[in-house]
Amino acid sequence: MGLVLFDLVLATVLILLSAAAIFSRNLTHAVMLFMAFGVTMALAWARLAAPDLALAEAAIGAGLTGALCFTALARQPAPLQYKATSARVPAAFIALSTAALLFSVWQIPSTATETLANEVAAALPQSGVAHPVTAVLLNFRAWDTFLELLVLLLALLGARQTQSSLALKTGWSLSLSWSRILSPVLILLTGYLLWRGAAAPGGAFQAGALLASGLVVLRLNQQLNWLSWQNVWVRLIALSGLFVFMLTGIFSLFLSPSQLWLDWPTAYAGGLILLIETFATLAIAITLTLLVVGEPAEVVADA
Repeated sequence: MGLVLFDLVLATVLILLSAAAIFSRNLTHAVMLFMAFGVTMALAWARLAAPDLALAEAAIGAGLTGALCFTALARQPAPLQYKATSARVPAAFIALSTAALLFSVWQIPSTATETLANEVAAALPQSGVAHPVTAVLLNFRAWDTFLELLVLLLALLGARQTQSSLALKTGWSLSLSWSRILSPVLILLTGYLLWRGAAAPGGAFQAGALLASGLVVLRLNQQLNWLSWQNVWVRLIALSGLFVFMLTGIFSLFLSPSQLWLDWPTAYAGGLILLIETFATLAIAITLTLLVVGEPAEVVADA
C-alpha cells in the first residue's frame, strides 16, 4: 500500500510540475520548474527499475538542460513580453498527447517484452559485456548508438551557426574553491561509470553527461579557457567518438570478414566496446559542454 501511495504522489507531482513549467509566464520560474521536473522524472525512472535512464535523466534533464536554459536566458537582450492567450489550446494538446501515449503503451503485448528479454539474455554471452542495456546499445543495435553520436555532433555544428558570444564573469570564489575540490572526484566517478557500464547501469552516455556537468562549471568559472571550438584538440575530441566507432567497425571486418559492419567478433567484443565507450564518453562530454557554454567572448570582472 505504501508503494502504491508513493507512486500516486510521484505521478501527481510530475503532472503538476510539467503543467506549471508549461503555463508559467516567468521564464526563470519555468526553467526552475523544468529542472525540478527532471529530478522527479529521475526518481520515476528509478522507481520503474530503469537506473540507466534515471542516471541519464538526472544528468541531462535536471543538470545540463537546466544550465543550457539559464545560459539561453542570460543571452536574451531584454525580457521577453508575452501576450495573454487562452490556455485551452495547449491544455487540449497535452491531454490528447497523453491519451495517445497511454493508448500506445496499452497496445504493447506483454509477451513482446518477455520475448525480447529472453533473446537478449540468450545472446548476452556473445556480446562481450554482462549488462543487457550495454549489450543492446553497443553490440546488438550498435547502429542506433552510432547514429546518436552523429546526431549529437550535427547538433553541435548547427548550434555553432547560431550561437552568439556570451561575456562571462570571473569565477565566484566559493564556486572556484569547490570546483577544484570536486573535480578529481568527478573524474573518478566518470571513470567508474564508464567501466561499470559493462556489467551494471552506467556507460558512455551517463559518464559523458556527468563529466560534461563538471566541465560546464569549470568553464563558467574561467578555469578551462582552452576548452573552445577554436582549439584543434577540442575539435578532434568532439569528432573522436564518431570516428573511433566507424574505424572500429572497419577494423572488425578485417578481424572477421564474414560478419557485418558494427557486428563485433565475439573474441574481441569486450575490448572493442570499451574502446568505443571511452572515446564516446570524451566526445559526449566535450559536445555537451560546448552546446551549453558556447564560445564566451571575454571575461567580465565581478563588481
